[in-house]
Amino acid sequence: MATKRTKFSDQLRVALQASPKSRNQIAKESGVDGATLSRFVHCKGGMSIDGIDCITDCLGLSLTAENKPPGEGRSKGK
Repeated sequence: MATKRTKFSDQLRVALQASPKSRNQIAKESGVDGATLSRFVHCKGGMSIDGIDCITDCLGLSLTAENKPPGEGRSKGK
């Protein structure tokens, strides 16, 4: 049985919620609109790649890519 992977967006939400910085502070430091950040945290909206870059810089996070075996990617209908 294959191990279920945690989505990147869920990992970022956890990091945002675990941060000692307030969401308001993160929004100000990163330059990401506070409303956009709030919608993202509450799974009501997405965030641009630029916004993600700004958030990860603000939180001091590093992103790494995982290689997946062929056939484990998203299907076109999703």
